Amino acid sequence: MTERHVPALAGSETDAGAPPVGTASGSTASGSTASGRTASGSTASASASLTRSWAGQNAAVPAIELAGVVKEFHARGEVITAVAGIDLDIREGEFFSLLGPSGCGKTTTMRMIAGFEEPTQGVIRLHGQDVTNVPPNKRDVNMVFQSYALFPHMNVFENVAFGLRRKAVAKPEITRRVGEMLDIVDMAGRSERRPRELSGGQQQRVALARALVNNPRALLLDEPLGALDLKLRQAMQVELKRIQREVGITFVYVTHDQGEALTMSDRIAVMNDGSIEHLGTPREIYEHPRTRFVAGFIGTSNLLTGTVTRLDGDLAVIQVSQDERIIVPVQDRAVSEGSRLELTVRPEKIDLTTARPSGEGCALRGTVTEVVYLGTSTNFSVTTSAGADVVVFQQNSASAGNAAARGDSVWLSWNPQHSYPIG
Repeated sequence: MTERHVPALAGSETDAGAPPVGTASGSTASGSTASGRTASGSTASASASLTRSWAGQNAAVPAIELAGVVKEFHARGEVITAVAGIDLDIREGEFFSLLGPSGCGKTTTMRMIAGFEEPTQGVIRLHGQDVTNVPPNKRDVNMVFQSYALFPHMNVFENVAFGLRRKAVAKPEITRRVGEMLDIVDMAGRSERRPRELSGGQQQRVALARALVNNPRALLLDEPLGALDLKLRQAMQVELKRIQREVGITFVYVTHDQGEALTMSDRIAVMNDGSIEHLGTPREIYEHPRTRFVAGFIGTSNLLTGTVTRLDGDLAVIQVSQDERIIVPVQDRAVSEGSRLELTVRPEKIDLTTARPSGEGCALRGTVTEVVYLGTSTNFSVTTSAGADVVVFQQNSASAGNAAARGDSVWLSWNPQHSYPIG
């Protein structure tokens, strides 16, 4: 989203002599010994400086903690709850994503962490210290917006150095730190260029360098890749993860793009209607979604519902017909014969064949209604004998043939371990 405030970043404009909350006085990273800008070894030096800056911190203390945080807005006599009682711990050095559709509360949550919004209820702590009522420029976090907010009249070096100059850092130190940071973001040879002379991806790198050069303890990123084209966005996802790994600080990333979150994140909080529906690693959220919303929002998922015919140990069997069945693991779930069960199965887990599958796994009959060729894969839309619509992804490997055409009768089969109950 576009911000109306000046390009100064949260936490980057702290007045000289007034260090951010929870940090020692002074802006130079501890343990840095290099002086002046050097071409070789500067990336490693900058990364080591940032890492050493926070060495010795108690790993048990979350980098960012939200306890019972609520945010309400009042409009035309109505109370609109944007964030509904979030409890969240973000670990030190973690790449953490807030993921959800527009209006779910993810950007409002980030703005409260940055200090641009005050919570209606609850407490926000940065590294164990209560900053709920601390203004943005006194919080030791920086924020990168989707618009980048670079100063058009300054070149790359001056944009990156802006916050350091506001803090009255010595000129040799500014030269060293800006040079090191431009090396990290691969912009070392473009320090004299103006923003209008840069591509979108290069502008984003400059915005990142400006935020990181102040050695923040956390970096907040509000959909910074939204303005880039697909290929550049994909390349920058890898770059962002590399940069975060090198500097070693906490990144909190807001996005509505599931692919971005899955690619870069150590953990993801999936938000919906102001609440967190699922918090976990990318694999956990994709493979084992806890709710119907998460299953439908993360990637493509087939949602199926049936009546449990019988229980076989920890497995529930939905007998669709004499030779069709769905088997679902139901450990730790209160499931009985005759109860309704909702489950999800991912399209890439399903095998599509014209012959009846062997074995005792899950098997459904259906008719192909659409075939879409996507280069690396082919997507099949199938309507089962029970009327359910199922999507199947088939990789176009060297051994893959033409599995089926539109109108063909097919069998769908998968391992029961890929049937995941939800709700």
